[in-house]
Amino acid sequence: MNDASQGAFKVNALTGLDAADPVHGRVVWDPVRSIWNSMMFGGALVLGPLYFTWPAFAAFLGLSAVTLCAGHSVGFHRKLIHRSFDCPKWLERVLVYIGTLVGMGGPLWTIRLHDSRDWAQRQPDCHAFLRHERGFLVDGVLYLHGRLELDRPPGFDPGPGIGDDPFYRVLDRTWMLHQLPLAALLYWAGGWPFVVWGVFVRVAACTTMHWAISYFAHTRGPSDWAVDGAVIQAHNVPLLAIPTMGESWHATHHAFPASARPGLYSGQIDLGWWFIVMLRAVGLVWNVRVPADLPARRGIIPLTPRALSIVSDDQRRLHDAV
Repeated sequence: MNDASQGAFKVNALTGLDAADPVHGRVVWDPVRSIWNSMMFGGALVLGPLYFTWPAFAAFLGLSAVTLCAGHSVGFHRKLIHRSFDCPKWLERVLVYIGTLVGMGGPLWTIRLHDSRDWAQRQPDCHAFLRHERGFLVDGVLYLHGRLELDRPPGFDPGPGIGDDPFYRVLDRTWMLHQLPLAALLYWAGGWPFVVWGVFVRVAACTTMHWAISYFAHTRGPSDWAVDGAVIQAHNVPLLAIPTMGESWHATHHAFPASARPGLYSGQIDLGWWFIVMLRAVGLVWNVRVPADLPARRGIIPLTPRALSIVSDDQRRLHDAV
């Protein structure tokens, strides 16, 4: 089945999918991100040991947690991409700005990359780069230094309130520059050790984490759900649950992408979800969606006895009828 045609489960930002081809294309060097990632990784490897202090390490951990959780996981992924909850526009922009500080890219670039990969991996076949066929180390190099150019890519239109938002457009053009005011603040707080660990080491670590979850969650691991007809199935990566703020519960996310909570089963730690719950408790977030609130979806297959325990009654009846 094609998720692009099913309501809450569609790929929101892509157009022209009937004419797009997820299989044929080539991986080319992406000079901007290659140079940026090389600078961050080089700085982390060379300067990190030289400027290590425990306070700088604490700053690294704190900034990584805030930017990955509030910014990338909740702001970029669960709000901007999947629109799994509602909040004031000012709060959305704050979360998205924090996500930009992760240092991987701007909001519009992130939406396009995510939705293009997600659409391709849910088709009967896709390019070898998106199937992670090159092996662990080669896949990492290609991810950090290259980009996939499809012969017939889908169009991109994130829609009103996002694609036409001047703030998001500026962030998309200037995403690297936003490390500078952060670096100045870190230098004021703790000198060069804070800058090295709060910028270089943090950006390198967060970028690596993003690639790792993409690689492992699409190649191996346990799963509660399968998506019918998809060449790439999603898997859970329990060891990465805390550093990815709950994004590693990827099997449930592929089955219910519009859910604000991917860590749905007992024992699945989901720090991003806890952050959303906190915002909801103080009235800053509402209409928070989980599988029990979503319309029944065809084309997903429960793989474990517990799978259906978190879905709506309509979803259970649909499964029983199949």
